[in-house]
Amino acid sequence: MTTPEAARVLVVGATGELGRLATRELFDRGAHLALAGRNERRLAEMAARSGCPTRVLDAYDLDACAGAGPWALSELGGLDGVLVTVGVAGFGPAVAVPNAAAEHLMTVNALCPMAVLRGAVPVVRDGGFLSAISGAIVIAPLTGTADYAASKAALACWLGVLAREVRRRRIAVVDARLRHLDTGFASRAVVGSPPPLQRGADPAPEVHELVDELMGYLDDLAPERTSTTPGQVGTAPARRR
Repeated sequence: MTTPEAARVLVVGATGELGRLATRELFDRGAHLALAGRNERRLAEMAARSGCPTRVLDAYDLDACAGAGPWALSELGGLDGVLVTVGVAGFGPAVAVPNAAAEHLMTVNALCPMAVLRGAVPVVRDGGFLSAISGAIVIAPLTGTADYAASKAALACWLGVLAREVRRRRIAVVDARLRHLDTGFASRAVVGSPPPLQRGADPAPEVHELVDELMGYLDDLAPERTSTTPGQVGTAPARRR
């Protein structure tokens, strides 16, 4: 698949495991990037290596999250796509998860990416893409993951509705339902311990294929381009990965 020359992309969550992989993939394909994330030190290192504009972003500052798209537009001189890789895990029976932990899961996993993409809708170009990672947990949630699954399901539902709302502008809304990956994500849970899980898959090929899909949408001028990855919740067939 040919990558459009100098695609201008905002990556939010760029300092996390998946965000760093996606950033490397996009940079290697010649994309011009604006990077936002929580870890200031990692952002500084990434900026020093790549020359990309960076911005520290707190998931709880939803107004700042909504401003990430306009900031990227200003920095890059245009915006072709947005990828949000922000996320946090949390486990435990529904009756045992503290309300503060439940609020944290919903804020980081749903409200933050929703705010980023909401703010990006007016500034991303027609025919561009908006994407966030929900995960396979949306399809088959396990016992002991009620609050975590609910936060990801809220994001997935929101993306599905957004896809219909931006269809006339030919914007691809991609709900990336990546399978369980070996990133140490579950071991960094904000609450509880994960249920028994099989060893996660290598994240590099998954991220490579996701970026392949996103870049492909910039070449695709079909009027309906909504995708879930994998699975389908939207108005157009997913590109299978």
